Amino acid sequence: MHEIDKYIRSIPDFPEKGIIFRDVTTVVNDAEGLRLSIDEMTKLLDGLDVDVIAGIESRGFVFGMPIAYNMGKPFAMIRKKGKLPAETISVEYELEYGSASIEIHKDAIKPGQKVVLVDDLIATGGSFAAAAKLIEQLGGEVVKMIVLIELKGLNGRANLAGYDVGSVIAYEGN
Repeated sequence: MHEIDKYIRSIPDFPEKGIIFRDVTTVVNDAEGLRLSIDEMTKLLDGLDVDVIAGIESRGFVFGMPIAYNMGKPFAMIRKKGKLPAETISVEYELEYGSASIEIHKDAIKPGQKVVLVDDLIATGGSFAAAAKLIEQLGGEVVKMIVLIELKGLNGRANLAGYDVGSVIAYEGN
């Protein structure tokens, strides 16, 4: 297992029986865990031509912002509907139990910009797929999607066929 695993708290039977919840709060609550997670996620971008880092609310902000800062790149926020003050575009997507909507400012991405999408975890890939649609509607190109944790049992990569997806640590279950 990866060194970052020691910083991730695993909570059995949450939010329901049979699920092991992978908690990243213990990663960011530890200075070394936070540094290691940002460094390892940044390594996933080595040699990649990138113009903008975009994070999905809210934990994508936690990891994406320091990556953007370290790389000297701008950061674009992808937020829940109704949270951004200027003109936006939005997309609705399906969740396990219902639907959600996310949006981005229309001027956050310029046509032709190469964008990396960041979040803390990939499960089914629904939020990443929706975020990619937003980037592409603005004329941007999603060159990579990165996460700290991947839950392989939920087949998120299958729902993101055609995208380059990277994770620091992958768990076999869901």
